Amino acid sequence: MVRHEESQEPFGAAAHERPVPRISIHAFCEFPDTGAALQRAGADRRLAKTNLNVQLGGINAAIEHYNGQITPNLLIVETRLAGKQALDELDRLAEVCDPATKVVVVGRHNDVELYRELMRRGASEYLVAPLDPLHLIEVVAGLYADPAGRPIGRVVAFVGARGGAGSSTLAHNVGWCVAEEQHINTTIIDFDLPFGTLGLDFNDEAGQSIADALTAPERLDDMLLERLLVKRGDYLSLFIAPAVLERDYDAGHDAYESVLDAVRHMTPCVVVDLPHSWDPWVKATLIAADEIVVVATPDLASLRNAKNMFDMLRQQRPNDTAPKLVLNQMGQPKRPEIPVKDFAETVGVEPAALLPFDPLLFGQAANNGQMLAELGQKSASVDAVRRLAGLLTGRKQVSEKQSSPLLSLLKGKKRA
Repeated sequence: MVRHEESQEPFGAAAHERPVPRISIHAFCEFPDTGAALQRAGADRRLAKTNLNVQLGGINAAIEHYNGQITPNLLIVETRLAGKQALDELDRLAEVCDPATKVVVVGRHNDVELYRELMRRGASEYLVAPLDPLHLIEVVAGLYADPAGRPIGRVVAFVGARGGAGSSTLAHNVGWCVAEEQHINTTIIDFDLPFGTLGLDFNDEAGQSIADALTAPERLDDMLLERLLVKRGDYLSLFIAPAVLERDYDAGHDAYESVLDAVRHMTPCVVVDLPHSWDPWVKATLIAADEIVVVATPDLASLRNAKNMFDMLRQQRPNDTAPKLVLNQMGQPKRPEIPVKDFAETVGVEPAALLPFDPLLFGQAANNGQMLAELGQKSASVDAVRRLAGLLTGRKQVSEKQSSPLLSLLKGKKRA
């Protein structure tokens, strides 16, 4: 029986990882490096809904700008002064600042007494320059996180570097392991509306599907979600795709985003199975995910597409770790393969998991409507799926021997 180390902390997104709501943020900086840090923070996925405006001039420029005008939801001001001079400057700002506006002050002096006095006068936070963009994001997110609100789940998006790479199968098996073996409440969402295989892989059919939620996302509350989701045991829920071609699927990005937000507010772990397409909503869902898993096969098309994906995601997610790379169907007979080392060097990341070509195991699981681990067979593929699930959740697998993905792959070849 595979066991996992129990974590004392509940699984889900931390308060500072929550997306910031649609607010306006204005910043008035004294130094160019502070403005540059703010711009880098503004490009982060968690601030994607905000309207950020950065100007030079510091607190004096803010006072002049807002004399007789409404101030934004969040005002970030930088001062080069210290002590009483800085406090006097902030007092003059308070005269033109609306009571509902949150104020973050950036200074150059690590002064505890100044910090305490700023907090007493109503400032939301005092940060010492130079600013770290990621820390600034955490501060802003923390200002708008409701401490009494329900925690939200972490979103793990699976996407294939090419069609047939096996990302759906891997997403379903990882989601099952997280739920059934780690006992984390998990929802698997199948966003491949016409061709999704979630229902087939779990041998389940739903009278209603995720298409019904996308049609009217504004109606999606907890009660409706409970009716649309298919329960599999105590910890796993399925949001099944209709997988029919008689209807058109024309939901926009906002509908997909609303459905995903609703699910993550009721489930600690959300596994998203994305189709192999490059629609705007697919790209936006990837960029907004907490974790990304790119599944590829060791061939030239997968290498090209995976590299393009990684390059784009690194640019669009500058403050996040790189996506996880999984190489699937390794060791297929009579098929030339790109060596793992060359694939990793080109993409710029070591594979998080290597799965051998095992059509008998995967075919038997698919035909039975079961997950790989449910078959009860010792397999390098099952070991790799479990390790990946542990890597994504931080719940490390406890076993007699810990081996690398490549070593497990070699062992699987020997058994074959």
